[in-house]
Amino acid sequence: MYQPNTFDTARLKERASQLAGQIQRNKEGLLSDDNLKPLRLQNGLYIQRHAPMLRIAIAYGMLNSQQLRALGEVARKYDRGYGHLTTRQNMQLNWISLEDTPKALADLAEVGLHGIQSSGNCLRNITSDALAGIAPDEILDPRPYAELLRQWSTFHPELCFLPRKFKVALTGTPEDRALVEIHDMAFEVVEAHPEAVFRVRVGGGLGRTPILGPIIKDRLSWKDLLTYTHAVMRVFNELGRRDNLTKARIKILVRAVGAEKFSAMVEDEWSRLRDGIHQLNQTELDRVKQSFVEPDWTLGQHLPNLHEQFEGEARKGFNHWLKRNRLAHRQAGYAAVLVPLKDTKRAPGDATSDEMDAIASIADTFSQGYIRVSHTQDFVLPAVVESDLPELYLALKALNLHHAVGGLLGAMVACPGGDFCALANARSIPVAEDIASRYTSLDAQENVGPLDLRISGCMNSCGHHHVGHIGILGVDKDGAAFYQLLLGGHSGHGAPAALGTIIGRAFAEDEIGDAVEEVIDTYLEQRLEGESFREAVGRLGKQVFATAADTIRKPVTRDEADTEDKALGALV
Repeated sequence: MYQPNTFDTARLKERASQLAGQIQRNKEGLLSDDNLKPLRLQNGLYIQRHAPMLRIAIAYGMLNSQQLRALGEVARKYDRGYGHLTTRQNMQLNWISLEDTPKALADLAEVGLHGIQSSGNCLRNITSDALAGIAPDEILDPRPYAELLRQWSTFHPELCFLPRKFKVALTGTPEDRALVEIHDMAFEVVEAHPEAVFRVRVGGGLGRTPILGPIIKDRLSWKDLLTYTHAVMRVFNELGRRDNLTKARIKILVRAVGAEKFSAMVEDEWSRLRDGIHQLNQTELDRVKQSFVEPDWTLGQHLPNLHEQFEGEARKGFNHWLKRNRLAHRQAGYAAVLVPLKDTKRAPGDATSDEMDAIASIADTFSQGYIRVSHTQDFVLPAVVESDLPELYLALKALNLHHAVGGLLGAMVACPGGDFCALANARSIPVAEDIASRYTSLDAQENVGPLDLRISGCMNSCGHHHVGHIGILGVDKDGAAFYQLLLGGHSGHGAPAALGTIIGRAFAEDEIGDAVEEVIDTYLEQRLEGESFREAVGRLGKQVFATAADTIRKPVTRDEADTEDKALGALV
């Protein structure tokens, strides 16, 4: 992973000091709230439903144990002792004060962490595959290229005040674990030799208008990564809507003019940029690569009788954990291990300060101090020697962080929802807790099989509900929360990405858990042998599941029916 240098640390400290001065001037009445807003957003500071929220960027999902301890300490010192991992490889502190934010950022600057590019109408924190650099199917490690793009874009004046936020992802594998098709811009490695070549997508995104990003360039040399991005951003800056917030994303522009015409406009702009000072060369790539440190891969060691390390029920638990939380690795004698932040006693993605400290210590012991953050709101230990897996399992079990839910219903994704977010229309966390409480047994989850359930509290889609096998979208109207159920989505992991569609009516908060259970029960009753949930939905059709879900409808009064009609009317 990239190692921040003294230049990086000094810039981040300067930024924290600047924010402290801006907040002080606001407190003294010398800087209005409206003028402070873009300045604080540039540092990841929001004003949420109950308190300010600080979003901390974890560049392309890479952390080390020192950084994780710093996150835990900042959460303990300035917040309520926990942080929340998002679906875009960030961490959020939901209860920090305005005045404490610069202090927290100054502390984080010491270890190279910050809130820059995590909010506002800028090029956001660049994301990637949590298994980048270690995936067996990887064509090329995308992280050095992500770092080149990050360094170029961080303080670029043209990228600070875009028409709307702009999210970028890179992946180096044929299988999409970086959600590239739902990003504003994405780069997919298609060739590594004789030089790195990327395929470029622009115009993906979820929200009110979900769109899978079309390919606008089949082959782009790595040397043109910055100049081509610059050309895309200039076209967006010039033509993107600034008069309508809901139509300001680049996906709306691409759809309006068409992918082919948009590509032509980018090519025209690029013709004036591609031979300029931002064209990359091998010297620049080597400079960045030299700033990366990697685990010592010579230490790998197999354990031939891995499945025989425990007896009885203990063996069953360990083997189940191996099956679900052990991830494939390209280095001999090594494994990557998923550490899910999912159980019935926490909101998906929440980690306490004590847990962050403990995971950092475990990373030091078992993963040479390296940690990753996934799009599913979990941690990953990327450098675990195979022979250490039994001991690691016991260490995680002692912390209750051993739940073998990878790929199962228990690994559901959810945004903070109306309990925290000022933009949310309905609550997500209670819905997640309700559904999780119905499937606490791992045997029950295994019986259901692979199932990706995702929950968003509003149309902004931070829970990525459109790409879940089951998606839940919460909507609040006139004080009543309703939830729409979507089926048919897929994130692109293991199969082409797909967008789910709404089935049936909207459900009240006390109905949605029952509706999900009816959908799953219908699958269990009607599936063919070996048939997955997604396959069954494709074979049976969504109406079968919509009909099943509708059977849980509870009697409502006329006033309640009128309220639901109004809420549904607002969604059309």
